[in-house]
Amino acid sequence: MTSALRAAFPVLALIGAAAGLTAPALANCDWYVKTSLEQQQRNLKLKCGLSGAEWSVDKGAHAAWCASVSPDTSRSTAQKREADLGKCAAK
Repeated sequence: MTSALRAAFPVLALIGAAAGLTAPALANCDWYVKTSLEQQQRNLKLKCGLSGAEWSVDKGAHAAWCASVSPDTSRSTAQKREADLGKCAAK
């Protein structure tokens, strides 16, 4: 586990416990937060200019949002961001 994930895990565990999330849901949110931050780093590096709440560098915001939606929703959101990054990189 990376240091960023280790730092985020207590927050995610607390959010998950409060929301009644299961261990698989917490693992999904760990993945989602990590993926979201990596995608935002690529957005900045490629100078894509993609913006909005889904392009935040705020770990807590990503974790809270993930805890409020289904795993399918978080995965599809990450896939959409990936597609947006692909379009940007192809330019």
